[in-house]
Amino acid sequence: MANSQQLSRGTVAAEPEPIDLDWSTTALLIIDMQRDFMEPGGFGETLGNDVSQLARAVKPIAAVLGAARAHDMLVVHTREGHLPDLSDAPAAKTERGAPSLRIGDPGPMGRILIRGEAGHDIIPALYPLDSEIVIDKPGKGAFYATELSDVLQKYGIENLLVCGVTTEVCVNSTVREANDRGYRCVVVADGCASYFPEFHEMGLKMIKAQGGIFGWVSDSAAVLKAMTPAPIPETSSI
Repeated sequence: MANSQQLSRGTVAAEPEPIDLDWSTTALLIIDMQRDFMEPGGFGETLGNDVSQLARAVKPIAAVLGAARAHDMLVVHTREGHLPDLSDAPAAKTERGAPSLRIGDPGPMGRILIRGEAGHDIIPALYPLDSEIVIDKPGKGAFYATELSDVLQKYGIENLLVCGVTTEVCVNSTVREANDRGYRCVVVADGCASYFPEFHEMGLKMIKAQGGIFGWVSDSAAVLKAMTPAPIPETSSI
């Protein structure tokens, strides 16, 4: 990017304690900000959820995404969904509960949670640039049956800024998977959301409990502050 500015290091105010990050080995990981979860008529609503609960995460994510792009950070988006023949969708997932529409059924944005359909794609406000990586995943965690590990290793990534939906399901699953693989995860609290506010709160508490058993929890303001380059002190001519 012509106007990008490489950062070196920054300290992010977080719980259970501040964390110092080398930005050159840090990636922004945006989980499942898809129309099927965010908009009426998609998978989230078929389960009986109020999809408007997730809208609160969009602006904080957009702010962090803008800063990451300005500083040439690696940005990875994920999308949960399945092959058109449902060969990667186990019955334990497709047959659960009593939704108004099941995975694969025709809906107002195409077949529910199927790759290539309009509902499977990422919302316009956070749409990936051509230069950004999109990982299609069949499960809740972003590492299961995907190329994410290979991508992060290729770029020398050690730290992840994690945001997206939902806090207690795909975000939590991904952070746990990442922690087991040795990545340090900082979850952007206001850049995550749940259909159930109490699950959002508890999902974050689980991550930062016991000295950060799965990672750190911060917010978009703290992350943006840590990503702001320190002013260069003026030198005296005397």
